Amino acid sequence: MDWHNRNMKILIGICIAVVLIVCYRIFDNIQTERARAERMSRVQAVAVVTAKPERRTITPLLEFSGSLDPEWQADVAAKVDGRVERVYVNEGDRVTKGQVLAELEQRDTDAALREARGNYMDAQTNLRKAERDLERYSALYKQGAVSEQVADDYAFARDNAAAKLDAARGTVQAMESQFEGTVITAPADGIISKRYHQEGYYATAGTPLFAIADISVLKTVINIPEGNISGVSVGNEAEIELPAFAGHKIIGRITRIAPVADLPAHTFAAEVSVDNTEGLLAGVFATVKLTAQPRQNVLTIPVYAIVMRDDQKTVFIVEDDNTVRRQVLDIGYTDDKVAEVLSGLKGDEVIVTEGHNKLREGSKVVTDKAGN
Repeated sequence: MDWHNRNMKILIGICIAVVLIVCYRIFDNIQTERARAERMSRVQAVAVVTAKPERRTITPLLEFSGSLDPEWQADVAAKVDGRVERVYVNEGDRVTKGQVLAELEQRDTDAALREARGNYMDAQTNLRKAERDLERYSALYKQGAVSEQVADDYAFARDNAAAKLDAARGTVQAMESQFEGTVITAPADGIISKRYHQEGYYATAGTPLFAIADISVLKTVINIPEGNISGVSVGNEAEIELPAFAGHKIIGRITRIAPVADLPAHTFAAEVSVDNTEGLLAGVFATVKLTAQPRQNVLTIPVYAIVMRDDQKTVFIVEDDNTVRRQVLDIGYTDDKVAEVLSGLKGDEVIVTEGHNKLREGSKVVTDKAGN
């Protein structure tokens, strides 16, 4: 009997142990599933950093690249065909308006001009003779000595002689123009920036022989974005840095702003000019820094909050249910820290500033740092 009781106790103990083991396994499975569900929940909700837009005063500092070019420059070409007989200037020479730069061979044009002037003198003589004949025969016609037809023939001869004189005059003017075209002169004050040909070269009409530039004033053209044009006006100073001269800086001024934007970039071409009192070389690379007028109470966001999607500047806005929606913005001035918001935000939104590379429309987020 005692042996039987002992076996029963052992059996009961084994059953209790089995039940405890089963309960533990069930509890452990429940805890494991809960942990897995929590991990899944954390994976689905993206951790982000947020902030709110701020209103502040900004002073846009705009930077552009370009080159300092002459205020005026042009190629000087031959007006007629001919061989270059003499060249009077070299590259780097300063010239004044009307100064002779070169001469073409004049033998043929001189001969043509002499012939034209001779024909003109013949035409003058013929006209004087025709006028005297007409005067004499008109008097005879009035006396009844000749017929009306004879008088008319002399009138027609006088008109024909006058027409030939006019044509001869035109030929002389054309030949004089050709002769003058053999003398190449400077169209304005400047410096010879390029001499294309030497003496002996046969130049055809329109062939550039020299390049002349006025470097007393240098200019560079910058393209100001539409979002910044309101703070820029003619007369604004601009700092110009010249890397070729060890970062040498000079001050220029905006002298012209295009009235129409260049499309599709929506930029306005502006001309920055500087008096070249230092004798700087033209054509050197330049960095132009322009400080625009300060703008008060401007709505701004961190520049790194902007996400480019489909060629549009957007931000992700956190909704009350911790989901995000994408909002397209119209952005004005930007620097390395903030961007001006022209439209798209009211100012009370919570926007994602970090972690947006993992987001899409409707994503669930967990805020690691609350926006201010």
